[in-house]
Amino acid sequence: MVSQTHEAPVAQRNPEKRLLFLLGPAFVAAIAYVDPGNVAANLSAGAEYGYLLVWVLVVANAMAVIVQYLSAKLGLVTGKSLPELLGERMPRAGRLLYWGQAELVAAATDLAEVIGGAIALQILFDVPLLLGGIIVGVISMVILGVQNRNGQRPFEFVVMALLAIITVGFMAGLVVSPVSWSETAAGLVPRFQGSRTVLLAASMLGATVMPHAIYLHSALSRDRHGISTDPGRIRRLLTATRWDVGFALVIAGSVNIAMLLLAAASLPGVGGTETIEGAHAAIEAALGPVVGVIFGVGLLASGLASTSVGCYAGATIMKGLLHVRISLLVRRGVTLVPALIILAVGFDPTLALVLSQVFLSIGIPFALVPLVWLTSRKALMGVFVNHWTMRLIAWAVTAAIVLLNILLVYLTVTGQD
Repeated sequence: MVSQTHEAPVAQRNPEKRLLFLLGPAFVAAIAYVDPGNVAANLSAGAEYGYLLVWVLVVANAMAVIVQYLSAKLGLVTGKSLPELLGERMPRAGRLLYWGQAELVAAATDLAEVIGGAIALQILFDVPLLLGGIIVGVISMVILGVQNRNGQRPFEFVVMALLAIITVGFMAGLVVSPVSWSETAAGLVPRFQGSRTVLLAASMLGATVMPHAIYLHSALSRDRHGISTDPGRIRRLLTATRWDVGFALVIAGSVNIAMLLLAAASLPGVGGTETIEGAHAAIEAALGPVVGVIFGVGLLASGLASTSVGCYAGATIMKGLLHVRISLLVRRGVTLVPALIILAVGFDPTLALVLSQVFLSIGIPFALVPLVWLTSRKALMGVFVNHWTMRLIAWAVTAAIVLLNILLVYLTVTGQD
């Protein structure tokens, strides 16, 4: 008798041969680049100076591509996350101090995202900010529950769906905005227009890389693809990672650029766009209520996705540095409290967002410098160590981001603008 059993196609037996199957971790990390904190900055830049600072977002996105690729590479090659590698190299006191600053960064990130989501609910449904914060927290628990129950891949799909909503929400206004593509092209030429544009460019560039995304991406890639010592497989995964990072950050960068172009085309000279509420009101007045609602939906998706990813990052940091693992849902409940307190006491949400960015600025060197140092060590990375050209570029990017974040902290503390 002839057997009726047919051998499964190679692609089905080995899904890693399909590039699309390998994509995903970078899309989770990319949420950090389209969080509510980016919205007002991009719209304000476009409203004040038109297309002048388009080049800043292009440069910022190029920096982000390098940083996130190195983070993913570290996890794939070593089989360990950045927090784990740092924890192995520090005494207990050092690990506790390092965890303290990293935890503040994660908490500041979460604070900004919860407040951003609450503002979105107020914009869309006139929900009080405190109730909005509670709703955002509950929904983010549901999103994190997907990861708890079903693993990372379904969580990636949820985050990618939210990223698609964010993209539509923040880019829809371009359809009805009279964008000047010739002026957009001219905006790709690096230049300034007075000291105010220098400071604005510094804030856009300096805040482009989020510390929690650096810590998290190394773990996301490792957890998604597993630990391997086969150089051939690692090379295959690194190739897929380059595509993953490229696709994800092109989308995130395009969303940020779209916000600037929308403001440049439809909100020239309009004040109040430095706050999210003011930016929404200006967009609604200029482009109509439909675009305003779509923008609000994108903002809500941004807050929900960002706060979920931020909570995930905080758990990764704690596990790597302290070897303590707690449920994502428990962590979500604990980290939600500071945001709810701020909303309950009536603290200015815009000021809270600004202060959260200060914490992020302080934390960036602690994530970025070790990342470049570790990926440049042959004893750790072996044949996958950074080439000298990549080392040069990575250290230059690191120096630029760190210096710009120091400038941001100084300007915030001294009250200069």
